[in-house]
Amino acid sequence: MDTTTRAAKIPSFRQTEINWDNLDKTKLYVVGAGMFSGVTVALYPVSVVKTRMQVASGDALGRNALATFKNILKVDGVPGLYRGFPTVIIGAVPTRIIFLTALETTKAASLKLVEPFKLSEPVQAAFANGLAGLSASTCSQAIFVPIDVISQKLMVQGYSGHARYKGGIDVARKVIEADGIRGLYRGFGLSVMTYAPSSAVWWASYGSSQRIIWSALGRWQNEEEAPSQLKIVGVQASGGIIAGAVTSFVTTPIDTIKTRLQVMDNENKPKASQVVKRLIAEDGWKGLYRGLGPRFFSSSAWGTSMIVCYEYLSMFRLPLSNVYLCTWFLDHGISELTSISGGILLQLMQVNLHTQIVHIWSLVYIASFRSISISNPLPL
Repeated sequence: MDTTTRAAKIPSFRQTEINWDNLDKTKLYVVGAGMFSGVTVALYPVSVVKTRMQVASGDALGRNALATFKNILKVDGVPGLYRGFPTVIIGAVPTRIIFLTALETTKAASLKLVEPFKLSEPVQAAFANGLAGLSASTCSQAIFVPIDVISQKLMVQGYSGHARYKGGIDVARKVIEADGIRGLYRGFGLSVMTYAPSSAVWWASYGSSQRIIWSALGRWQNEEEAPSQLKIVGVQASGGIIAGAVTSFVTTPIDTIKTRLQVMDNENKPKASQVVKRLIAEDGWKGLYRGLGPRFFSSSAWGTSMIVCYEYLSMFRLPLSNVYLCTWFLDHGISELTSISGGILLQLMQVNLHTQIVHIWSLVYIASFRSISISNPLPL
């Protein structure tokens, strides 16, 4: 087999990346918001467990994720796993719109910026996706941080001595009364330090690892047809897991410090350095990595779910020359994507912590995909 034929089998970075100008913004925002909200419903309990672990003290100190999960069910029932959820879901829509807009516009600009340097495709992917993720996360913090402060206070209310509230509005009112509007932005700097690098690392890891995996697959691949459905979703899922692992390890300490600062009562306003000292005194250096397990699982599962949804949405409006990697959508339809990607992602979620919500997640996931008509998925 000649070099030209072999090279043609490996989808190029340009073929698999999405051009902002060609996206259908209505589907991206409206349908995308529904998809991402569905994934949020399923993975929200993981955030509650992580947050409880990070702020634990006294008798709750040292509980692992499963023990924390069981304790929440025992004390508060299933509703305890969704404390603060209405606040998050309301704020998620404008946050996602800002995030996706900044992500795509920055990525498009970054690709043009690096084009003259003739860098390798993994490096291009890491740079463009990383810078896009950094920009998107930074822009969305203006809305996200107040939502984060309110929802986290609701997550831990009554736990380890934390105050109780009547709801999100009550939290906002009391925070503003005590500290003014700036109280809703407590930990803003740490949030930017947490989520901006987290987003940058996730997207950079995802973009570069996916290119490396595709390149590796292309070296031994003999068939001349486009990649199979299973291979496409498998590469995306693998990239998401790798990105989740890298991101969690790098950013969990900052996230733990930020969470502690944000949930403290208004009269207690220690500095980040004091929080670090207290964490180390309570639990040693490993205290900075409280909630690492749930954070890794959430980052991997959320990221993998999101990227499959996102890549599907992004395929609308692609020019015909760029559909090498997604022609199977036309041949097999959305049911194939649902069964294959759903099956792979459900396998990722088979851990004790999530057996109670896997079925809810899968139903939301499948329903969200089937809500989109693909009668003309690539209007040209």
